[in-house]
Amino acid sequence: MMTYKGYDAHIEYSDEDECLTGRLMGIADIVTFHGESVKEIEKAFHESVDHYLAFCAERGKNPNKPYSGKFVLRLPPEQHAAIATAAAREGKSLNAWAAERLRVGNE
Repeated sequence: MMTYKGYDAHIEYSDEDECLTGRLMGIADIVTFHGESVKEIEKAFHESVDHYLAFCAERGKNPNKPYSGKFVLRLPPEQHAAIATAAAREGKSLNAWAAERLRVGNE
């Protein structure tokens, strides 16, 4: 995975094309790129992000943001209630409590 200007890219090798291919993740718009080496795919990724942002600016369109910060989770009502109670016991909102526990690397 590569990151540039807040955008993440998924990179994989294409047997068919015999090259590395990539796609921006987490946005509705489709932005792809390719390269023959790690150095080339990284350069193509950066150029694709820059081109995407310039393209959107030229057309007065807001570029898709990689992630909104919103995360919808469906739970059984009993589990929802138990989590809300645990958050209240700690004096936290449900959102703050869940965000704290879902933080990557929070061990």
